Amino acid sequence: MFPLMGKLRGLLLVVLVFVSACAPKVVPVPTVTTPKYPDFTQPVVPPTFANSPVADTLSRGWAYLQTGDLKTARREFTNALAVAPAFYPAETSLGYVELAQKDANAALPHFDRALERERNDVSALIGRGQALVSLNRENDARVAFEAALAADPSLNDVRRRVEVLKFRGIEQNIARARQLARQGKADEALEAYTMAIGTSPDSPFLYREIAALERQKGNADAALADFRKAVALDPSDAKSLGQIGEILEARNDLDGAEKAYTDSLALEPSADVEKRLAAVRERAAIEKLPAEYRALDQAPQVTRGDLAALIGIRLGPLLSSARRDSVLITDTRNHWAASWILAVARAGVMEPYANHAFQPRTIVRRADLAQAVARLLTKIGAQHPAQAKAWASARMKFSDLGPSHLAYVPASAAVAAGVLMMGPESTFQPSRLVTGAEAIEAIAKLEALAGLPAATKIKTPQ
Repeated sequence: MFPLMGKLRGLLLVVLVFVSACAPKVVPVPTVTTPKYPDFTQPVVPPTFANSPVADTLSRGWAYLQTGDLKTARREFTNALAVAPAFYPAETSLGYVELAQKDANAALPHFDRALERERNDVSALIGRGQALVSLNRENDARVAFEAALAADPSLNDVRRRVEVLKFRGIEQNIARARQLARQGKADEALEAYTMAIGTSPDSPFLYREIAALERQKGNADAALADFRKAVALDPSDAKSLGQIGEILEARNDLDGAEKAYTDSLALEPSADVEKRLAAVRERAAIEKLPAEYRALDQAPQVTRGDLAALIGIRLGPLLSSARRDSVLITDTRNHWAASWILAVARAGVMEPYANHAFQPRTIVRRADLAQAVARLLTKIGAQHPAQAKAWASARMKFSDLGPSHLAYVPASAAVAAGVLMMGPESTFQPSRLVTGAEAIEAIAKLEALAGLPAATKIKTPQ
């Protein structure tokens, strides 16, 4: 009996070894980092097969497909169909395997069988369109892509393919129009574009190109209308929105330009559009300021009220510290810069005289500007102690301004900080009148020292 038991154990061991050798090896599913076929659309698993083994098989097959292992991908998709013949995503996937092997003829039957089970399967429709393009059946391909787009309107790439296929039949007209445009024959080019538009009026790219040509000719109204048609047909057209913004900006329609630029940036980032939007917003802010302020860059001389407005508007953050609320000013109630005069007076940058009069119409001289600059440098120096010490201790050698002069110390600080410049032969010219451009330049330098964003150059009102 014992010899028989030994034989049975030996036989069992042989069977186990054989079964172990025949068992399928578990192959790890590859990780897809860069898809090999990024234009292939993976099918969506229908709800009836969600969380099923065939869904997992489909996922594995696509991992193999996108890493280029077409043999293993085909096996996975075939196995899924063998288990569940109604699982049409596997049929669609086999079509993509054939496309990967550049066999469009073999791919088509797979896509067709999938569409027999689900006629709105987006993946099968897109794959069928790709196969038909490879076979030069472009009209049929367009029908397939349009069906995919009808099933999922968010497919912008497919939408562009439809446009391309739809207008490929009129490529000669478009090519001719572009050639004429390059040759400077704008009228003939527009005629060719008009023929193309007449064939199919729903193509945004044609309107974009016509608009660019109209703008080149100086027909801003026509260009604006065509860019707007392009956007109406393709709301994702960020570039046309940017062009609309430029036209409106040139017309001084700043609100319209701001909206166009903002809408463009919401669709597509652009450093150029961001820069234009910032400039438009700054211009809009300047436009809302009094005309007297906007005219300062051309002013042959500035007043105390003008200088107070410049400081209050462009250096406002510096005025909030050490504010005095008890300042009394008696002569600025009806002055255009009244609010900014009060702000600079409360900050101690420009103070009223002993009789509480600010005298906003008094002309500013270099010595007066130096005094205001020195006080602003003191405020900037609170954040930069080392620089502040150098400015405060500076003692410049002026040929026309001695140490005993009241303006000597502030003039030295202003020149040492690079805000004001010396004149010829080391002069400071304390009595010279300050022009609007000179005052603006000094404020801009203070902005830079304070780390504040530079304001848009003041434009003379038209």
